Order: sequence, then C-alpha cells, then structure tokens
Amino acid sequence: MLDVGKWPIFSLCSSEEIKLIRQACVFGSAGNEVLYTTENDEVFVLGMNCSGCLGTGDMQSTIEPRRLDSLCGKKIACLSYGSGPHVVLATEEYVLLYYDYDDIILLDLWSTLCEPALFIFLVEGEVYTWGHNAYSQLGNGTTNHGFVPCQVSTNLVNKKVIEVACGSHHSMVLTSDGELFPLLNIYFELYIIKPSLMTILLQQVYTWGYNNSGQVGSGSTANQPIPRRVTSCLQNKIVVNIACGQMCSMAVVENGEVYVWGYNGNGQLGLGSSGNQPTPCRIAALQGIRVQRVACGYAHTLVLTDEGQIYAWGANSYGQLGTGNKSNQSYPTTVIVDKDRVIEIAACHSAHTSAAKTQSGQVYMWGQCRGQSVTFPHLTHFACTDDVFACFATPAVMWRLLSVEPDDHLTVAQSLKKEFDNPETADLKFLVDGKYIHVHKVLLKISVQSLFMFCRCEHFRSILNNDDEIIEMSEFSYPVYRAFLEYLYTDNIRLPPEDAIGLLDLATLYRENRLKKLCQQTIKQGICEENAIALLSAAVKYEAQDLEEFCFRFCINHLTVVTQTQGFADMDHDLLKNFISKASRVGAFRN
Repeated sequence: MLDVGKWPIFSLCSSEEIKLIRQACVFGSAGNEVLYTTENDEVFVLGMNCSGCLGTGDMQSTIEPRRLDSLCGKKIACLSYGSGPHVVLATEEYVLLYYDYDDIILLDLWSTLCEPALFIFLVEGEVYTWGHNAYSQLGNGTTNHGFVPCQVSTNLVNKKVIEVACGSHHSMVLTSDGELFPLLNIYFELYIIKPSLMTILLQQVYTWGYNNSGQVGSGSTANQPIPRRVTSCLQNKIVVNIACGQMCSMAVVENGEVYVWGYNGNGQLGLGSSGNQPTPCRIAALQGIRVQRVACGYAHTLVLTDEGQIYAWGANSYGQLGTGNKSNQSYPTTVIVDKDRVIEIAACHSAHTSAAKTQSGQVYMWGQCRGQSVTFPHLTHFACTDDVFACFATPAVMWRLLSVEPDDHLTVAQSLKKEFDNPETADLKFLVDGKYIHVHKVLLKISVQSLFMFCRCEHFRSILNNDDEIIEMSEFSYPVYRAFLEYLYTDNIRLPPEDAIGLLDLATLYRENRLKKLCQQTIKQGICEENAIALLSAAVKYEAQDLEEFCFRFCINHLTVVTQTQGFADMDHDLLKNFISKASRVGAFRN
C-alpha cells in the first residue's frame, strides 16, 4: 500500500486520520498544503493556505485538518494545482436517465422474474476552482482570489471532465460530452442502448488564465478570464491526454501526435527552436512515433510511446532529460532506461525531477534529486513513481492525485476477482489440459450475456445452459482458457505476451472485441526484433488491425535488425510481398 506518510506534511496528521485517507494531493511552493478525502467521501485540507488555496474561506494556516463542507460527498475524479497556488478540481457523478422501451434492447436472462426496473446513467461532473487568481486562472471572469471552491460553469456545462492540468498561472481541462452506459438491475436483466442512440464523443481542450507566452493557445498573449476551447490544429481532433509546464501546454491526440503551445525559451515545445508558440503546433520530429502520454516538468517535457520508449526535450540544467549531460534540447531525444519497456512517466511543473516505471516494476529517477543533479536514469528501491517525488523532489509535492486503498479493504470487483478459481465456492469446473478451473455459473451467465451482446457466441452460451458440473475444453490451452475465464470476472487479462496470441485467437473466434483489444495491448508489450514478424503475421491472421499497424511500424523502425532475423527469412510469401509494398510506400527503402 502506498504510504502517504512519506510526504512531510502528513506528519501533522494522526495515524488514525492517515488510515482513513483514500485520495490525497500535496501541493504548494514548498509542499506545505494538502487536500485529502476519506473513506466516507469527506474532504479535508491542511497547511499554510497561501492565497487561500485551502478553500476554507480565509487565509489562515492550519496545522489541524479542516473539513471542506462544499466538496464533501462528491466523487473527486481529478485534481491539479498551480504555483500561486490555485487549485482545479473535477468531480464525477452519475445522473439517472429514462428512455422509452422502444429505444432499448432487452437481453432477458430470466424472463420469469418480476418486471425489471430500468437504470441508465449519464456520467457528468463539475469543475471547481479556488486560490490565487491574479491572472484569471480560476476561470470565473475576475482577478479576485477565491477563498472557497466555486464551480466553473462557463462553457463547461454538460461536459464530463476527463483530465485537468495547471501551469504556473493557467489552467487546462480535457472534456467529453458525457457518457451513457447501462447497468445490471437487481433482477439481472440488462438494458443496452441501441447503436442508433450511440454517438462519437468529442474530447476537447479548454484553457484559461495567464497567457503572456501564448500558453492558453488563443493566438494572442491576452489573458483568458473564462474557459475557451482550444481550436486551431486541434479542431475536430480527439485529444486523449494533456499536460502543462510552467508556461506551456501539451496535448496528445488519438493518433499519437503531440501538439504544443506557449513558452519555448528552453526548447520545451520540442519544435527545434526557442520561439514562443501562441497556437497548437504539431511536433514534426515525432513523425511516425505514436505517443501515448505526455508529462511536463518546470521547463522540460517527457513523452511515452506505444513501444514503451521515452523521449525528452527542453531545459536540462539538472540533468532532467536523462541524456547524460546538462545541455538543453529543443528536439525530442531518446532516454535510455535500461532495456526494459517503460509503462509510466512522471514529472511536475513545479519541479526539475523526472521518474519512470518499467514493465517489470522497476522505478527510475533523474534530474534534481535532493539538490543533486542526476543526469542518467537511476534505479531506485521504490515501488512507484510517486515515492520519487515524496523523497527526492524539490518541493516534495505529488505529481498526480493519489488513490489509496487500505490493505484490508476489498471492493465488489476485488471480491469477485478473489473468488475466481476458488474450489470452495464454485459450482462449475472447466477441465483443460488435465487441469481444473473453478467458476460460478451464475456469474458467467451474467458476464457472457453482457460481454457478447453484439456477438455470436452461441457455443459458449450453450455450454453454460446445460446441467453438467464438469465441462471439458480442448480448443485452447490451459493458460489461455484460464485467462479468458478470469477476464469474465475481472474485465482484465493477466498472462504473458507470448500466451496472449492464443487468447487473441479465442477472442476472434468468440467475437469479443474488448478482449481482442486487451490482447493486442498485451502482445505489444512483448514485441522485439526477433518476434516482430511472427506477431505481424498473427495480427494479419486474426484481423487485429491495431496490432498489425503497431507491428509494421516497429519493423520499419528496426528494419535492419528485423530483416536479419529467422522470422523474416521464413516469412509467408504473400505477407512478405504486402510488407515490402507497404514499406516502400512509406519510404523505408530510400537512401
């Protein structure tokens, strides 16, 4: 379990108070302020209260937790903070809707039961801001400091906020137009919205606040007093991730491109220059590289690609780029973190520290670490990147809103996961390769009815409808079938990348698209030069287009080594022909 006590500010809390914490964020110019929620959805604050950033209605510091009544009972989805400091917080709530039966498809599991109730929910939320406001970073149209949390309504009504980010004195949110989804009711009948009611959700960026360097992205340098949608190059693009440096802004779009704007004096925009950028501009140097996440430090930037690689650029006076020197970089530069695949990157706009976590669970740090300049990624003993910022960053803040679960607390989902393959409670056994997998028939019926609602999986459904206590399966191996059954309990898969191809075969046969997507994500994590052609072949065979494109790009990026492998030598003739043709079209063979 994550130990929030590693942040010095929590020394003001008793051990009993710390045990109740479920979410927390330490912020402020010296890490001297904190907001946290408890298991009862109560919200408390503690610390110096600079510029009224605790939201208590005054500017009095407090060494005892004070309750924020206006936020108690609300589900906090995300939080960020500026240097003033100011705070931007988004909540999440579920609004009950009603639809006529004509608009609903009823998938009846037990038609003999009572008339069911209809539950369809809309995911919504609200944005609250408070604290320093000299540059309108609270988005309320004024420059008066906010001493209590106030909702930001202008241009954000009826939008779900997915992510929030703050620079020194500007704010940014990523929104969608809300999400509709059905729930199982108490009679275990499932209502599904017809495809005709489904719409593509637009995920858009809104910014406001200080704009002296164009960090709001409006095309001018005038401060922005209320939220304004960022358009220009982001028009009609689906943004999936945002981040802010001190005076710059970043956005990653669905196809992996990165757009940047704002201050660029240290090259932190990665455009190869040091001129400010008043509107979003795509980083051309990342052409052909699919970025998944972006993280911003004070004046440096990190991105994580779908191949698990890190690129960095910007200020480097403390070695925060991890390049082995202290020279600034205005173009993306590869960061070498051993030979392991990176799954998480971390940075914070108030610090010059960088951190990363690999697929094997190792955590690295570099940059300003307790006053020292660490110019290469340094392996730590930590289990998470958050600990790097607690113990080595200056100031000791949190780079994200932390969620904390006690060791003895199990959610409903965790309880179900625990019961998977439990012979003491199971009433059905699958026999695969001479080994038993213990499951619960009623749970599988519910899961299958929901997971395969748009698919034709009559074979698996028929298996569950008979009265056998033992079902023998021979189509797939034990690891594959066990992973599939566990997926029905957890909605996730857990198996090595090399076994995920078998599960991809199963998902294709059962036409379970979400499982197919998870398999592709897992397979990507195990790609290397030696197996890239084999994975490409499997992707083509099972019509896994996302994996096929990923494997093709990997082969092109490592073409010299890949073409010398045995896999390439044994490549199917038609596949080879298509590969060469496609590679030629993208210029892979140009001198």
